[in-house]
Amino acid sequence: MTSDPEQTIPRPPVDFGKAAADYGRWRQGFPAEFFARLKALQVGLKGQRVLDLGTGTGLLARAFAQAGCDVTGLDLSAELLAEGRAADQAAQVSIDYIQAQAEASGLPDAGFDVVSAATCWHWFDRPKAAAEARRLLRPGGRLVIAALDWHSRPGNVVQISTQAIRRFSPEITSKSAPRLWNTFRYPEWTRDLSAAGFDDWEAFAFTTPLPYSHEAWLGRIRASAFVGPAMAPDTLARFEAALGQSLRTAFPEETLAVDHMIFGLVAWSRDAVG
Repeated sequence: MTSDPEQTIPRPPVDFGKAAADYGRWRQGFPAEFFARLKALQVGLKGQRVLDLGTGTGLLARAFAQAGCDVTGLDLSAELLAEGRAADQAAQVSIDYIQAQAEASGLPDAGFDVVSAATCWHWFDRPKAAAEARRLLRPGGRLVIAALDWHSRPGNVVQISTQAIRRFSPEITSKSAPRLWNTFRYPEWTRDLSAAGFDDWEAFAFTTPLPYSHEAWLGRIRASAFVGPAMAPDTLARFEAALGQSLRTAFPEETLAVDHMIFGLVAWSRDAVG
């Protein structure tokens, strides 16, 4: 049996809790078109019981709650979950949070209509996470694997930003870089889903710009895996100063249009279609 090269890529130590405040304040959620496409695939409907794996500060979980779903968010980071609770209070929604592993939630069998994972599936032990999601879903339930990725084009905000990250994070190699900017792997991941009992799936993708002020984009960058959660404080300060200057030079306007790629995959079991 050959090893999966994606699984063997070395990673620097990453503690998202170190960047929890930036994560909660600056990260943007998925655009409206993403949720419209999910609804067409029977996901995000009012009254559905949803479990959001790797919920972080609850961005996707909160959107489902605002759509009328009964939502539970799961994450390993107590700091991120605390940010999520504060954001829920401000948004006037109620989400149950539990601190646990996506691969071993400890939750009862067949308790959810939807299990979701947004821009986090690449951090999991994927075969175990897929099996756990299958166990947690009711008959006819849906697994949603989604990603909100940066979209690099020559000279755009993302290219300038990723070049700066490479410069200040020498541990990022040509092999590890795809994990940083492209966190959705289709169709490679579908073999894990098939092994777990998900027979069918539908995938979609599109690009869109998201607006950020210069301050907000620097905050968003600080919340990225190879930046705030991984850099030493002095390196982070030098990185932020250099990137800020580069962005002001290339994009002096107040609002940045930051290109993103949106991906979604909805999977279900053929013998229990709802």
